[in-house]
Amino acid sequence: MTKQTKPKSKWIEKRRGSHVIRVPIVLVAAMILALVGLTIMLWSAERGEDPHLNVKNAGEFSTLLPSIVGLTQSSMDQGNKIELLENGDQFFPPLLRDIAAAKQSVHVESYIWWKGDICNQLARAMADKAKQGVEVRLLVDASGGHKMDKELSKLMLDSGVKLVRFHRISLANLGRLNNRDHRKEAIIDGRIGYIGGFGLAEEWTGHGQDKDHWRDAGLRVEGPIVNRLQGAFSENWIEETGEIMAGEKYFPHLPAAGSTPAHLAYTSPTGGVSSVQVLYYLALKGAKHEIIIQNPYLLPDDDALQALAEAVKRGVVVKVMVPATTSTDSPIVQHASHHRYGLLLEKGIRIFEYKKTLLHQKVIIVDGMWSCVGSTNFDRRALQLNDEVSMGVLDAGLASQLKAVFEDDLKFCEERHFEEWKHRGLWHKAEDGLAYLASSQL
Repeated sequence: MTKQTKPKSKWIEKRRGSHVIRVPIVLVAAMILALVGLTIMLWSAERGEDPHLNVKNAGEFSTLLPSIVGLTQSSMDQGNKIELLENGDQFFPPLLRDIAAAKQSVHVESYIWWKGDICNQLARAMADKAKQGVEVRLLVDASGGHKMDKELSKLMLDSGVKLVRFHRISLANLGRLNNRDHRKEAIIDGRIGYIGGFGLAEEWTGHGQDKDHWRDAGLRVEGPIVNRLQGAFSENWIEETGEIMAGEKYFPHLPAAGSTPAHLAYTSPTGGVSSVQVLYYLALKGAKHEIIIQNPYLLPDDDALQALAEAVKRGVVVKVMVPATTSTDSPIVQHASHHRYGLLLEKGIRIFEYKKTLLHQKVIIVDGMWSCVGSTNFDRRALQLNDEVSMGVLDAGLASQLKAVFEDDLKFCEERHFEEWKHRGLWHKAEDGLAYLASSQL
């Protein structure tokens, strides 16, 4: 009987006892083109158009403010009570007390959930409330929250906490993985809100006393503005779960709790100009006397840089405080910032580097009358790629408090000057230039 052999594929060739697959060059080229095409599609979906911002005759900040509020799709809510909370020692104790006193709902949204005793306290506090029948929802970014202890996760889930990860790594999320939920907020019973730069980790506890305990600021708010915070939380919750929280339980009628007007800007990337980008830009354009900025990451785009330079030309004093490379959590970001220092310093913007620890608060003060506090960094990723939330407050008292904090922080700063900066070493300049190449993603 003759042994039958299987017909060989024209693409398979036997050489020296091994089979070699020969792939036509046309097929290889088609695969490469498909890969390049897919990459371009994902890239363009993230970026969209990149128009240059421009506003003529901005006028006084007080007359510009209604435009800022309207163009960021918000409203000026009157009758709020707003309390400044500096560092973890002031932020976490009232948050834990409010969670413990919750009767109906606890909603927490955060980019960061790492490790530390504060994570244990928060997890147990939320688990306890869920066991009592309070609705507890925790939304944590899948990237920023990857360090969460599995034991704490299990504790909360077993207790009835609804724990959801924002944009998990999956094929369905492939085109959205670069979009992170950078918001930091909490809403208790739809009546009390928290907002700021605080992550949920040991680094945010204490009072910014050393490099293991970071410097940050937040707000505790009561009054009608809390409905806006609840709306910001609900936006991403609905995106991830489809669950719509509606009715008096979640959005109660909120009478005046104080006398402070406030508005909220929150954004998700749409491929165009974001609300927080408009907020920052118009705030700079409307200033007439003074701009004070504290931010961990200073990577202004050309529009913001020009707005800062024009402010100085108008006679506005512009002061910016950022962490030094020796005290930051991301030296590459600071080196990318350094690439723009020369332009900023040459235009008359004063830059101070905070050396004590990581300066993480995101604060803007304009003309001693309006302040902005929230999660938004002063870089392209925050303004165009992340989900962010920031609160504008029209209150000279809060502005005065924040300015006093800035001036106290100056004790731990070194001011940079244009003449010494332009003569920094070649290696330093090379580091700055290389880091800046990735500035849009940092």
